[in-house]
This record gives sequence, structure tokens and C-alpha cells, in this order.
Amino acid sequence: MNGTDPIAAGGVQASGPRAVAAESIGVAITGDDARVVMLPPQAVCWAQEVGAPPGAANLPGSASGVFVGREGELERLRELLARDGEAAVIQPQAQSRTQAIHGLGGIGKSALALHYAHQQRRAYTLVWWITAESTKQVLTGLAGLAVRLCPQWAATAGVEERAAWAILWLQWHPGWLLVFDNVEDPNDLRHYLGALPDGHHLVTSRRATGWHAIAPTMALGLLDPDASADLLCALALGPERTPDPEQRRHAGALARELGYLPLALEQVGAYLFQTGTDLGTYRELLGRVLDTAADGIDPERTIARIWNHTFTAIGGRDPMAVTLLHTMAWLAPDDITRALLAPLARDPIALGEALGVLHAYNMIAFTADRQSITVHRLVQNVLRTRTGEPSTHAMGRREAEQALQQACPDEDNTTAEQTTQWERLLPHVFALAESTPPGDPASPQTVATYHAAAQYLYRQGRDAHSIPLRTATLVQCEQVLGDTHPSTLTSRHNLALAYRSAGDLGRAIPLLETTLAQCEQVQGDTHPSTLTSRNQLAYAYKSAGDLGRAIPLYETTLAQCEQVLGDTHPSTLTSRHNLASAYESAGDLGRAIPLLETTLAQCEQVQGDTHPSTLTSRNQLAYAYKSAGDLGRAIPLYETTLAQCEQVLGDTHPDTLTSRHNLASAYESAGDLGRAIPLLETTLAQCEQVQGDTHPSTLTSRNQLAYAYKSAGDLGRAIPLYETTLAQCEQVLGDTHPDTLTSRHNLASAYESAGDLGRAIPLLETTLAQCEQVLGDTHPHTLTSRNNLASTYQSAGDLGRAIPLMETTLAQCEQVLGDTHPDTLLSRNNLAYAYHSAGDLSRAIPLFEATLAQSEQVLGDTHPHTLRSRNNLAAAHQAAQAVQQRSTATYSDRS
Repeated sequence: MNGTDPIAAGGVQASGPRAVAAESIGVAITGDDARVVMLPPQAVCWAQEVGAPPGAANLPGSASGVFVGREGELERLRELLARDGEAAVIQPQAQSRTQAIHGLGGIGKSALALHYAHQQRRAYTLVWWITAESTKQVLTGLAGLAVRLCPQWAATAGVEERAAWAILWLQWHPGWLLVFDNVEDPNDLRHYLGALPDGHHLVTSRRATGWHAIAPTMALGLLDPDASADLLCALALGPERTPDPEQRRHAGALARELGYLPLALEQVGAYLFQTGTDLGTYRELLGRVLDTAADGIDPERTIARIWNHTFTAIGGRDPMAVTLLHTMAWLAPDDITRALLAPLARDPIALGEALGVLHAYNMIAFTADRQSITVHRLVQNVLRTRTGEPSTHAMGRREAEQALQQACPDEDNTTAEQTTQWERLLPHVFALAESTPPGDPASPQTVATYHAAAQYLYRQGRDAHSIPLRTATLVQCEQVLGDTHPSTLTSRHNLALAYRSAGDLGRAIPLLETTLAQCEQVQGDTHPSTLTSRNQLAYAYKSAGDLGRAIPLYETTLAQCEQVLGDTHPSTLTSRHNLASAYESAGDLGRAIPLLETTLAQCEQVQGDTHPSTLTSRNQLAYAYKSAGDLGRAIPLYETTLAQCEQVLGDTHPDTLTSRHNLASAYESAGDLGRAIPLLETTLAQCEQVQGDTHPSTLTSRNQLAYAYKSAGDLGRAIPLYETTLAQCEQVLGDTHPDTLTSRHNLASAYESAGDLGRAIPLLETTLAQCEQVLGDTHPHTLTSRNNLASTYQSAGDLGRAIPLMETTLAQCEQVLGDTHPDTLLSRNNLAYAYHSAGDLSRAIPLFEATLAQSEQVLGDTHPHTLRSRNNLAAAHQAAQAVQQRSTATYSDRS
């Protein structure tokens, strides 16, 4: 029996105050490698059998409807796609000073891609345009393809199922063109390009770097002078008129002053056509303006200079149009729905007329169904930063705030319809929060919108994503209500919890410490809010592995709850439960289990046998029994808890899913993989369906299933699942979130089990370095990571690095966790095993003997760790006896 078993997560503890610890036919893999989606057999058949109508496409409309020049770029684009099947149209690499100016937004990348798609439309079986600023938008774009080709099925399917169907369809039907517009991160497309090799991919992006390993690139510069003059004349005079030499001369001069920037040329041309102003007169109105910086054109200054006359013309035709444009400047640039803007107009007709004026002047573009609006990002940025009257920098912001206030769903309980509404609103809420002008805090009503959106994210398990919203809320509370107002304290507390959810304990803990000090000062030492704040700080200390501060704070909080609220108040029960959980984390099962048993009995008496808090308490007690190796009591209690959760909360309630997960983990610990794996597979499928593919609980469930596959020796399924989980953790939680570090650690352990030490050791070394940096040198997770790296060195035969690292780890475990903590016992056992492997039995045997005695005392005579320790000691004695026999035989021969 090997003595170097990793300290890997086998179950999920209750986290936070009173939180519950947490043949297929037709498989299509979504392009971001996020998950495997099971499609029904009929949908799979349709993906194979349904064809695209001739000329099928979803190309957006052009703002101006005119395209000139770029012949060389179009030819180069055709060559790249014919040769490589994919191309990225990007900005030229800017010099140092111009890199911050959006990489020349408005250069015409999307216009070039759109013209190519129209020009070559009949050469492809399908042309599909996807707005691709994020992976979520890519999935939404692919989902739209399923709706277009297979509406009879897609109408009732989820977004991810539709996207998976679209990928399957694209794999069956070659010869298409996908256009990914405005990609922010080249890596977002890597998996799509690999999964879909039988068509052409065309990408536009402001990013000039990051494409070398993904697609060949074509840098797009400004329009040449002749093409710029042609574009101005075509837009200003209309398609029926040919410019005379004087008009052509004015067009060339004006194009030069506009820096040959396509967006500026289009907007000036639209103004000239709509107002009938001639080119020469406009030049005089514009004045002698050469809006160029030292390194070239400054697009924002150029656009800003041409708008004074344009706004005058638009305002003269429809003042509401100016209001709408300023409003949209504060929202996300895409998918601004008519419904969102409707409260700003007196009726739908007035709204349509105002939007029509903006479209006529090329200020906005419509989606294909004309129900949503897109505004160029450069236009938004210029509008938000226009100067003039002292308050003009915030023109339209109040209207944007009011529009979002009216669009927010009212109910706290999130229905499927409200989820759709929130997901569509969130980009606009974030855009509003992140563009708050300095010194101009949001109104109380807008803060309520931020809070509602943050609470929606919290209910979705995405509290870490709410940080910008909670930050904006706190700023407003501090400025308007004062630093110690109860609402400010609550807001600061919520922001700290969001940081904690993001794994950023370095910011969460100081914020919680500040909040607690202020609660004590303002509300008193034993006010319920102060007790809550103290409890949350203790939990943060526990999350950081600082049990030396967590446990005394929990003990203080419990004593105060008992004194102020009474022995059986729900908050007192919560505090008692959390203290017991901290004892369990410290390996002090002798205090943890009796306290959990007491808490459970009180919950049953006060709140009832099936109250959610009672179920949580029962679940945590089962976990403590499992930690003590007492699976005979843990498993029946888990089974009882799961049955009650199913009955009271429902089959797919998050707490039911957690309970099912924990029971499966207990089966796995008992070696009953025949029951563990199917239950984990069921739990994962339900988590994906109910909580979403990247919810933290789903990631935990996926990780646990991979661990079970590994325990079963099925590394062929375990490793890909670990790899998927790690990629999702990095994307959703961040590269150094504690759960990400755990996922990276588990993947490295799987590589080690597969004998792939070349991948395991570097990954473990990276994980250890990150744990030391993020969590600290003696955090329990850091100790685990150091222990497993040492064990992997030992597996590689590198005892010279393994033994010193194990000795360091054991010393730290003894200091931080205590001499008899289960992790300390495991670390001591591993060091003894390393001594044994090095042939140093004189140090191995005493250490094995000490470990066994402590395991029998702390864990019990039949705990798996005790059995392993006893086995290892026996093997060491046997090895010592063999050495002695060989020595005796050698002595006899020599005699």
C-alpha cells in the first residue's frame, strides 16, 4: 500500500453561515470546450439532414450602404481564406502613444468583412455573422443559427443546446463562412477554429497581437486618399450624381482633414446629404482643423470636431433623437432594444421616427429585425467625454439610468423569463456602473438597480461578478449617506463577501475588519448586525486558513449570541454550527462532533426535523463523521438528509444537489464506486441544468466526478474532465482563485497517476508557487500542494528534493494544524514512507510507529488512514528483517 496518497478533496463542506456544504445519443461539444451537451436523437438527425436554403445568411445592414476602395484588401482577404480557411482583420500595431486610443476604432474592419461576405455570399452554403466580444456572445450567435435552420426543435431548447446543435450542423455541412466580429480575446476562438475545420472563418478585432498561433492576419489601415474622396462624394451627392472637379477637390481636402477615417467620412457624408450642404461650405464651417496627433490621426478628436453641425441638424429634425443618442452612449454598444428605450419617447411611433433620424445620419445601425440598435464604441466614447457646458459630460446618463430602472424585473424569485430579461440587461447595467463620471455618484434609484442586478448574480452563484456593481453602490452610499450609515455598512459588507467569493481574501478581510469595527462603534458590540459581521470575518479567516484567528472569533460570537439572543435562537444555532465546522477544519473532531450533535438536536427541536437549517446541520454532522472515518454513521445520515431534501425542497433544489453530491462522495470514500459514480453523474447533469454550466457548484460537482473516475482507475475519463474543469475555473473564477488552485492541483495529481510526470511536476510547481503567493506559506491548501509536489518528486525517484520538502511540510503542519491533525498525520506518514524508500529504516520505523499510535488515538482503530499507517509500518519491519537476514547471510558466507 502506497503511503503517499494525496490530500485531495473527497467531499464538500458546508461553506459560509449555514450554507449547505456542497446510451446517450448525439453528443456535440461546444466550441469553448465548456461541456458536453446531450442532444436528443431527433435533433441529431435534423443536424445531419437539414440543409441551408440557397444564399442563407444573417448579415447586418450597413450604416451607410456605400463601400468604396479596399480592392487590394479584398483580394488579400480572398487569398488568405482560400489558402488557410481563416483570417483575422486587425488594426495595425500602433506606436507607443497611440496604443491607448482604441487602436484606431472606426477604421472599417466590420465594413470590409461585411462587404466581403456580401460579395462572396453565393460561393458559400451559409454565411453567418456573429458578434464575438465574449464567449457568451459567440454561443448566442451560434444558437441563432439553430433557430434559423431548425426552429421546430430550437424554439424549446436552451442557448447551449442550440449552440451545440449549430456546431454539429457545421461539422456535417461544409462550405460555410463564419464571421466573428469585434473579437476582444483571440483565445476565445481557439476551440471553435479547431472544432470546425470545414469552412471559412473571418475575424475582425481591434487587437493587433495574440493571433500568431490562431490565424493569419491582415492589418487594415486608413482609406487611401482617392477612395476617401470617392466615399465622401458618393454619400454627400447620392448615387445618381457625378461630382464636378470643384466638388472632387473639396472632397479630397475634406477627407484629408478628417484623417481618411472611414467612420468620420461616413458621418460627414450623411450630414451633407441630409442637409443639402455642399462640400466647400462644410469645409468653411468646420474650419481649419487638422485633427492629427504626432503619430497619426486621433479618431476621438476627429469625430468630436465634426459633430457640432451634425447635432444641430439632428436636433432640428427631432430633438428626441439627440436625447436617445446621448442615452445610448452610457449603455453597452450592442443589443440596445427598442423596449429599453421606449419609456424615453411618448409612443412607439415617436421612438421609431427618432431612431430613423439617427440611422439616416449614420449614428446607429439596426439589427436585421430592426428591434435592437448598435452604436459604434468610438461614438459612445466621444459622447461620454464631450465638453462644453459644465454638465454636458453627463448628458443622457440620467435617461439611461431611468430606462434601466424601469426595465429591471421586480420579483426576487427568478423565473426563466426574468433570467432572460436579466441576462439581456446585465451588459447595460455594467456599462452604466463602469462609466460613472467622477464626482457624479449614481442616484439612489440607480443604486437600487445595481443592487438588484448584484443580488441576481448572487442567486445565480456569480457573486464574484457583482464586484463592479457593489463597488458603485458603496461609493454612492459613502458619498450620500456617510461612511457609517447602516446602509453603507451593509453595502461594504456585501462588497467584502463578493471579494471573498472571487477568492480575493486580500481585499475581503481588510474590508470585513473595517466593517466590524464600524458596526461595533455605531451599532454596539452585540447588535445583531455586529454579530453577523463578526461571524463573516471569522469565516473569512477560516477560508484563509487562519484558524488561529477564526476559532476565537467564532467562540466570542457564539457566547454573545447565547447571551443576547438566547441559546436556541436561529442565529445562535448558526453560530454554534460554524464554530463546530471550524473545529472540524482544525482536525479537532473531539470538539466538533459533540457540538454538531448538540446543534442538530436543537435545530430539530426548535425549527423542526425538515427545516432547511436542520437539513444543513444534519449534512454537516454527516461530513464530520466521514472526516472521522466513521462511514457507518456518515452514510445513513447522508441518505436520510438526501431523502428529506428531495421531499421538502425538491429534486433539483441547490441544497438537494449538494446533499446528493455529498452522499456520492461518501460512497466513493467507502470504495463503493458502483454507487458513487452514477450518483455523481446524475448530480452533475442536474447542476448543469439548474445552476448552469459554470456555476461554482457545477464546477465542484464536475471536479468530484473526475476524482471518482480517477479513483476507479479510469484516467481516460478523469483527465479530460479535470482539464475542462480547470479551464472553466480559470475563466469563471480567475487564475488564482482557491477553487482554481484546487482544480489545477487535482489535474496535476491525475497526470501523476497516469505516469505523466513531465506534465505533473511543472503543474504542481506552478500551483505551489501560486498557493504561496495567494494563500500564504502555511495555508492548509499550500501545505497540501507542497506535500503532493514532494510525493511526486518521490515518484520520479528524486528523493533529494522530495525528503527536504516533506520535512518542511511536516514541520509547518505541526506548527499550524497541530501535532495530531489528520493532515499532519498524513504528512508524517509520507515522510516516513520517503525515508523507507531511501533505505533509511532507522528513521522510517520510529516515525511510522508514532504515526500509527496517533492515528489510532485520534482517528480510531479502523480509519482508512490508520489502516494505511499500520500497513506501512508492517512493510517497514518486513524490510528491516530482510536487511538483517541478508546481513546475517553475508556474515556467515564470510565466516
